[in-house]
Amino acid sequence: MPIRNIIILTLCQLISATGAIVVTTLGGIIGSGLASDPTLATLPVSIMVLCIAASTIPATVLMRRIGRKFGFALSSLSAFLACLLACLALYLQSFGIFIAAGATFGINLAFTQQYRYAAAESVDARFSPRAISFVLFGAIGGALVGPELILFGQFAVAEVQYLGTFLMLSMFYVLQSGLFLFLGSMRGEEAGAEHQPQRSLREIIAQPVFKVAVLGGAVAYGVMTFVMTATPLSMHVHDGFSLQETSRVIQSHVLAMYVPSLIAGLVIERIGVTRLMATGAVALIGACIVGLQGQSYIHYWYALILLGVGWNFLYVGGTAMVTRTYAISERFRAQAVTEFSIFGVAALASLMAGMIIHVYGWFTLIVVPLPMLALILIGLFRVRRDPLVGRIQ
Repeated sequence: MPIRNIIILTLCQLISATGAIVVTTLGGIIGSGLASDPTLATLPVSIMVLCIAASTIPATVLMRRIGRKFGFALSSLSAFLACLLACLALYLQSFGIFIAAGATFGINLAFTQQYRYAAAESVDARFSPRAISFVLFGAIGGALVGPELILFGQFAVAEVQYLGTFLMLSMFYVLQSGLFLFLGSMRGEEAGAEHQPQRSLREIIAQPVFKVAVLGGAVAYGVMTFVMTATPLSMHVHDGFSLQETSRVIQSHVLAMYVPSLIAGLVIERIGVTRLMATGAVALIGACIVGLQGQSYIHYWYALILLGVGWNFLYVGGTAMVTRTYAISERFRAQAVTEFSIFGVAALASLMAGMIIHVYGWFTLIVVPLPMLALILIGLFRVRRDPLVGRIQ
């Protein structure tokens, strides 16, 4: 049963990553063609990120009531609807409908972020870090399939550019919805589990390890989103690099985000979760230091590689750490707070990145994350000996 769940979640992660890459890549391009004001070109993507943050708590509440299997299956159908809205927007040349498509994608992506918790709950607690990292590794397939889907579908419908891409993507989500129906049971879904004694949400949040775990995830996603969102603008618009060179750096970054998932879970078992998270924070600091050295192609490439690796170690570690701070019966409330915090920060970072890069430039942007990275290192040092860090439920 656990192996089946992990395989299904990994395949579904591949499909979700494919969709995210397609929407993120084409969002600004399509937006620039549909919007009457060019400055609003990236609005659909920004709305998508905001909807991820706004949907995290409702997504958790829904899955608590109907279970992860049916919650995930419904979310896949919402992505299918988003694809159809994008097709309609392209056919009618409607910017408003395309914004609605971005918002609906955001709702789906709020559920997608919960795959890692489902993986952790599908295995014995001691194997949770491996399960989390393995499922995240499925996004590698998305990094490879997404760009090909864009190119293959670009003129599949001759009259409307990119319509074919979204039609094919919609079929992926129908397949994904069906796959979720084969998910098996998970820890905490047995009868009576929800009625076990539970602490108040305030007690859960008050734990130092919980605070550091959530901070780690928020810093990881916030810094990554902040720098990655600004990089194409800095490289292509400000520094004149070609779209091919810019996309090569972004693709390398996405691979660096997920390839370390092959070893992250095993590393946690070997050296501990706080050391893995600290390594991730140091890698993110390294990305900032490299970025401050210059704005050549190689500087961007190395900075974005370190950004990807640092994100992975800090994010996977933060997820593994937070699962040790709550009882299985408390999981949905704790996860709702975690996800809202992480993606609230990511939404803010996405909105701020464009403004800072245009007004203050690359070097100022690269300096902004450093205080938060120092803060997470201090937090990790303070909780390194807390009994919860090594807890196995």
